[in-house]
Amino acid sequence: MNKVELLKKLLNSSRGNLFSLEIPTTKENEKKIQELVSELETEKRIKLREYLQREYSVYLQGIIKYASE
Repeated sequence: MNKVELLKKLLNSSRGNLFSLEIPTTKENEKKIQELVSELETEKRIKLREYLQREYSVYLQGIIKYASE
């Protein structure tokens, strides 16, 4: 999974500008997803409200920012 694929998943799982997504993953992929999410946050594309690491998945909840500030 790369940054573009993650952003597309977030856009598809959104209602308006709010998103909620659970991604099935392995322990190795959790770190990669966490890095991608932090990149999207630093680019100000998303604002993450909640990040939960579960046993076999990662749960993300937040806001998609459409316009730059």
